[in-house]
Amino acid sequence: MRPKVIDLFAGSGGLSLGLEQAGFEPVFVNELNADAMSTYLLNRRSDALSSVGGHNYDIREITAKKTSLRDFASAILAEHKEIDLVCGGPPCQGYSGIGHRRTFILDKEEIPTNHLYRDMASVVEAIGPKMFLFENVRGLLTSRWTPSGEKGEIWADVQKAFRQIRVRKGGKRLSYTIGWKLVFAKDFGVPQNRPRVLMVGIREDIPFAQVDSQDRGLLPDGTSAGPDLEDLLSDLVDPDWLGKSETTKYLSKPQSYIQEALREKHLGQTFGLGDPLTEQEYSKHSEQVIAKFQHMLDNNGELAPQMKTKKFAQRLLPARWGANGPTITATSLPDDYVHYSQPRVLTVREWARLQMFPDYYQFSGKRTTGGRRRAGDPSAGDWSRDVPKYTQIGNAVPVELARQVGLHLRKLL
Repeated sequence: MRPKVIDLFAGSGGLSLGLEQAGFEPVFVNELNADAMSTYLLNRRSDALSSVGGHNYDIREITAKKTSLRDFASAILAEHKEIDLVCGGPPCQGYSGIGHRRTFILDKEEIPTNHLYRDMASVVEAIGPKMFLFENVRGLLTSRWTPSGEKGEIWADVQKAFRQIRVRKGGKRLSYTIGWKLVFAKDFGVPQNRPRVLMVGIREDIPFAQVDSQDRGLLPDGTSAGPDLEDLLSDLVDPDWLGKSETTKYLSKPQSYIQEALREKHLGQTFGLGDPLTEQEYSKHSEQVIAKFQHMLDNNGELAPQMKTKKFAQRLLPARWGANGPTITATSLPDDYVHYSQPRVLTVREWARLQMFPDYYQFSGKRTTGGRRRAGDPSAGDWSRDVPKYTQIGNAVPVELARQVGLHLRKLL
């Protein structure tokens, strides 16, 4: 029987997909944004999730009242007997340097989404899974609630919330043995640097061999380097892209092992020459922008002074990373990076490959949207956010990182 997992703040499903590849089975999912939830459900069988609703949009509908949380936990456990893993990455915009925009006049303590880790801890306590997995950005380790606060105080509060969890099993009140680690996705076969904080808790009645380290052996060590972009993306290159709005078919066979893996369909077959290709739509660059990008391609990424702007400077992606491996982190801003061989930004499909989503994976909603709509405006009481395809992908946990973590957790179980 496959171990069962509940995925909170699941986004478009990168963490779930990696765990599924490692042998886990999602039985309940929570995600506030309708487009991201649609993406998650679109790529999974409708009968794969729990009969107890299957999914929910706002976790606070479950955690707001003790009775609703108790009823939710009772229904889940009545159907599944026991949950092996509760995982989640609460929204991190308030902890990251870019996400907490200068236009927000509120302190981080005043932004409700910055406290969702408590809701996750409440669900863990109500369900009592064998393990939990918490994921977030590196900035969480040093964030303060207020400008005058203490460095790292938010991370201390997060750990405290999970260390205080007590669950009842077999007439005993049990806590969780907890370990955490700052990991870099490039060490787990992902074509990004992408630092992430991972924290794992294992219920104290589950035996495992502890090691004398900060993560106590609860998390894996990275053992594989991220692939070069030429090996990752070369089969998607269309020489005639400039005259097209999109490329709709594969123009070549897989040219590397990683391309073959990402072109694998559900049933083990591989997308071949001439098969339909999705999400390979090109941004409508002006002649001036194309000339700027071509200048970067011709000059090793350098821009002429008159071409520079005040916005985030674009970087030319290298075909080969070099000795230190991947140096980028995919965000919600595809304009940050220029394709290694063509004067354009990456397509949605190429962006998805940076996160190791397979090519069969489909994304719902708008392709992209304005920056302010991606941020909302807490200072005006607007907590809504647009989450277009690029943002859904940029927010995701890299699938291969999740897979390797999942394989390690299965060994512990």
